[in-house]
Amino acid sequence: MSAVRELIEPQPAPPVPAFGWSRARIAGAALLSLWVIAGIALVAWLIGAWDIDKVMTYGPKMLSGLGTTLTLVGISITLGAVLSVPIALGRMSSNRILSSIAYGYVYFFRGTPLIAQLFLIYYGFGTYREELEALGLWVFFRDAWNCALFAFTLNTAAYQAEILRGAIESVARGQHEGAAALGLTRFQTFHQIILPQAMIVALRPYGNEIILMIKGSAIVAIVTVFDLMGETRRAYSRTFDFQTYIWAAVFYLVIVETLRNIWEKLEQRLTRHLKR
Repeated sequence: MSAVRELIEPQPAPPVPAFGWSRARIAGAALLSLWVIAGIALVAWLIGAWDIDKVMTYGPKMLSGLGTTLTLVGISITLGAVLSVPIALGRMSSNRILSSIAYGYVYFFRGTPLIAQLFLIYYGFGTYREELEALGLWVFFRDAWNCALFAFTLNTAAYQAEILRGAIESVARGQHEGAAALGLTRFQTFHQIILPQAMIVALRPYGNEIILMIKGSAIVAIVTVFDLMGETRRAYSRTFDFQTYIWAAVFYLVIVETLRNIWEKLEQRLTRHLKR
């Protein structure tokens, strides 16, 4: 009976410190204070280590590398979005051959590291130079920029295809049945009814994919593409000044945070009718 009574009767609340803060809140405040102190110390160090000559020499090159990064990611994301549509449709196809090919493509590019895919294209295709020259493709694959663009496009297409497939399959079956009752063709149903609803669902995952591609684009510096990280590495190799990497991190952080805010505003605007 005593055990039952303990379960029924309310147990006294744990004691709260006199100033009203729990231990977890104190630990969180202490950790936040350490981060603030570290941030202030970093800013103070950057100000003290500021060298106008280095900024004038390497600043424009890092900005040029930033433009290269944004261009590479922008083009690959766009081409990947186009390529993802037939891949997503193949994944949803009732044809086993098409479905297997699409599944194999997605499985490979999502299951292997992006840097391995880049090396396979950049170094692997170089071993078939004669064959590629005979096909007229060596003009494209001999350029490191083109290899990086090709690898990034194939990689993001696999991820975008899965995002699109999941978003399309999330649309209720009744939407298809309603469109059929109105006499709409399958293309009209997909283009005018299913796809707009699916894109709202896929909006946030698409934003995450773009952010991941921006951060992952730093690996192209390994294959001599002078993007932001490539220019940073070149500046460090000549100055041995560690703050060049800090400024590169700041650039990446600003890009990601700007994109995140833009995407959030876009999502709020496109989904405002769902909040009414």
